[in-house]
This record gives sequence, C-alpha cells and structure tokens, in this order.
Amino acid sequence: MSTAEFHAWWAERRQAGGFSVERIPFDALDSWEFDPLTGNLGHASGRFFTVEGLQVRDGGNGGAEIWSQPVINQPEIGILGILVKEFDGVLHCLMQAKMEPGNANTIQLSPTVQATRSNYMKVHRGAGTRYLEHFTGPHRGQVLVDVLQSEQGAWFWRKRNRNMVVLATGDVPLHENFCWLSMAQIRELTMVDNLVNMDARTVLSCMPFMLPDEAETPSGDAFHDALVRSYQYQAAKESRSALETAGGILSWFTEAKTRCDWTARLVPLTDVAGWKRDDWEVTDEGAENFRIIAVRVAAGTREVNRWTQPLLYPRGEGRAVFIARPVGGVLHLLVRARPEYGLMDQVEMAPTVHLHPGQGLDGIPEPFLRDALLPGGATTRYDQVLSEEGGRFHHALTRYQILEVGEEFPLETPPHLCWMTARQLTDLLRHGHYLNIEARSLLTCLLSLC
Repeated sequence: MSTAEFHAWWAERRQAGGFSVERIPFDALDSWEFDPLTGNLGHASGRFFTVEGLQVRDGGNGGAEIWSQPVINQPEIGILGILVKEFDGVLHCLMQAKMEPGNANTIQLSPTVQATRSNYMKVHRGAGTRYLEHFTGPHRGQVLVDVLQSEQGAWFWRKRNRNMVVLATGDVPLHENFCWLSMAQIRELTMVDNLVNMDARTVLSCMPFMLPDEAETPSGDAFHDALVRSYQYQAAKESRSALETAGGILSWFTEAKTRCDWTARLVPLTDVAGWKRDDWEVTDEGAENFRIIAVRVAAGTREVNRWTQPLLYPRGEGRAVFIARPVGGVLHLLVRARPEYGLMDQVEMAPTVHLHPGQGLDGIPEPFLRDALLPGGATTRYDQVLSEEGGRFHHALTRYQILEVGEEFPLETPPHLCWMTARQLTDLLRHGHYLNIEARSLLTCLLSLC
C-alpha cells in the first residue's frame, strides 16, 4: 500500500477494535493475587509474569544493601518476529496494528508476531497467534535473524526475547490487522511519535541493514554523507575509518564488566525497603519512582477480548540520546557501557545518555555531556517521543534523540564511554547482550536519517 493508504488503514484500525483500559484496585484483578507469605504479585496459572523484589548488594563493604525495588520477573522467552517478502524486487515487512493496554495511543505498529510463550501456548485460552507457523516448527521460512536480546534492565529481571526475521517462501494470506510495508515506509514512520512500537524497533535494528539506493550517491550534505560512510565501514579498513578497532571495543566492554562490584538477586516483595502498598498501587514512599498498578482491558482485536493485569507505571518521560560526531568524514556515536541491576550480564552498551523518567540533567555526571544537551549545545538530527513495552508498562514514554556535536566536543572521554561507527554497532547485533534496548531503538531511528 502507499503511505497515504497506510494512514487511512491505520485510522480505520484505531476505530475498529473497541478498545478500553481503566485502572482498577488490586482486589478487582481476576486470577492475579498477592502471595500472603512473599507479597509477590502473580497469576494463578503460575505463568505470564510476577512482580517481585530486587535487592542489590555492594560487593565490598560487607555486602551491604545499596538498592531495592519491585521488578517484573518474566522468565519465559517470547517471540518478536517480522516476516519479510519481496514484491516486485522490493523487500517488504509484514507489520501488525497491535493494541497493548499500556500504549499511550492504544495501537502501535508492531512485529508480525509479538507474543510471550504463555500467549502463543494459549494459556489465556484465547485464539492462536497469527503467522506463528512461519517462525516455529519444521515448515517455517528462511531464517535471516534469530538472536536473544535483553529488555529494560531497570524494570525487568533478566528478561530476554527472541528477535527473529524470517523470509516467506510462499504465499502469505493477509489478515485484517496486518499490512505489508517497505523498509523506506517504515523508516518514514519512525519519524512519527508513538507509532513504531518498541518490539518492532528492536527487531528492525537486528535486520541485516540495507542503505536506501539513493543514499549510496554522495548528497553534498556533510552529516548525511558521514552517516552513510559510518554504515559502509568495513573491517579491512578499520584503521582508516574508525577510532577504535573491533578488538579494542570488545576489550573495552569486557573491562567495563569487571568494574561492576555489586550483586543483584530476587527477594520477596515484602522485603523491599522504602516501598508501600495500598488498594490501588505499590509505590515508593517518596513518590519519585515508578508505581505498580492494575488495569481492566477490553480489546476486540486481541486473542482474548477482556482481561485484567498489573502494569508498571513510570512517573514522567525518559530520555535517550546518542551524541554523534563526524571524525575523518565518518560519523561516530558515543556509546556508554551502562550497568543495570536487572540485566543478565550486568552491563550492556547503551546510548550516550539515558535518563529515567523523573531524572533531570543533574543526573548526568559528565559536564561536557550536560552542556551538549542544553539548548544550542548540539544540532538535533532526530527527536521523537516513542513508547516502551505497552504490554508491561503503562504510558512509558522516552524522548529519543540523535544530537550532532562539532570539533569542540572532546574525542578523549572517560573509560565508560567509547566512540563507534554505526557499522560496528550493527555488527554486534548478531549477538545478544551487547546493545541494550534503548541503543537498539536509536539505531533503528538512525537508519531513517540515511
């Protein structure tokens, strides 16, 4: 379909679902309850997810507790999969108009399959997952991408999902909540607030990147051409086009992990200090962090039409920023080795700056980064508000930015920061536990600037 046809279809899909989401007290939850001994909030089936406690202890100082909070524990691995197919020589992605209860705007553009194991095994006793057969079993299509990637380490306990891209080898029937879009159309749609959802962004970032044909021709725009060269970087030319070698990056990342002198573990929710529970929410006593709430959902387009569930509700809007600087005509991104308590491997590569909801610029320890984020401190190349996981978070919004700095910005940085090309980052996405969810989202956004 054309882009104009897509927007007409999208408006129709928003009206067709009969969607509603309302907050309810905890005692109105159906099949969810707090365990009388641990205080953990879980489903009667023992599936889906639980809300438990996370405790962090200092590796030294006698193992003293340094942080505790509620956390979502979802140990099962779901599938985030995009089915692709060529039409008239142009690769298209089968995308879904999917309702999630935590979405600020109800429906967002989602992968072909976006389902937890509990969902596609039909623990909810609802309808089956559309197109699942293309991603599992003996008759699935040609697998182009299949990698486990993490999700928010601040709110999840070691959560991973299977990011997949599969090439369809035969005819694919088109159901009413799905549409075929070209990569160019999807890149254009990432320029719209809260349209391309988090799960689609992470899968798209893992796809073998393809620059638009028109991007291969020098445009005369210095930023654009430096970005294209950043994607065209080849390992054989490493010493001439990148500030750091692939081996140097892996050594830098390993060194960052060795500096983590803390341990994290799950504990009963009742053992989390500084948090309280009433009839409507679990919240920190200072009302500065997120909350756990309950909602009742109606959605005519989902496998189950009505259900209740808990959601994590942040306070305010987050911010994730990649600082970009051309060096020798090649755009480099400043990458942070960021520890997060809920990550399986403790540290992953992250945007230059990531502020959680409620954090201001005073939460950035480096003065040169604070200056770059002030008005006039850099040239804005990308600036959109995009949603995080709507199936577990309520109205979790992040302002994603790519800011270009000039030669006055230092190339020498603290040891937790490293300059990399776009190609070096995308090459790492063939493996899990390197780039965190915010970095992957920003890489999808970056490609839209080519």
